[in-house]
Amino acid sequence: MPYLRFKGFPEVFLEELTPKVVDEFAEIVQIPKEIVKIEQLPYQIITNTPLSVEILMFQRSQEIHDAIASCIHNILSEHGYRNVHIFFVILQRNLYYKEGRPLE
Repeated sequence: MPYLRFKGFPEVFLEELTPKVVDEFAEIVQIPKEIVKIEQLPYQIITNTPLSVEILMFQRSQEIHDAIASCIHNILSEHGYRNVHIFFVILQRNLYYKEGRPLE
C-alpha cells in the first residue's frame, strides 16, 4: 500500500518503468519503496477510453498529491504518453483492513 494501477499500457513498458516510478513516488510521499505496489489492470475498450493511472492511497496534503501527479505525468511524457488520466482514490485507515482488523 499504496497501489498504483496502470490501465492500457504495454506490460514490457511498465516493467521497465516500475523502478523509477517506485523510487520517485516513495521519495515524494516519504515512505519505504517496498510498500509501493504497481499493478497493470486488464481492460477491454468498449468506448473511447484513455490510458490512466489510478492511485489508491491514504489522504496526503494537496501539495503531495499534486507532486505525485506531476511526477507520473513527467515520467510518462518522457516516453511519449502525454495524454494520460491520473486520479486518486483516497482510502480511509479505519476502512482499510489487514488480517481482519482496521489499521486504526
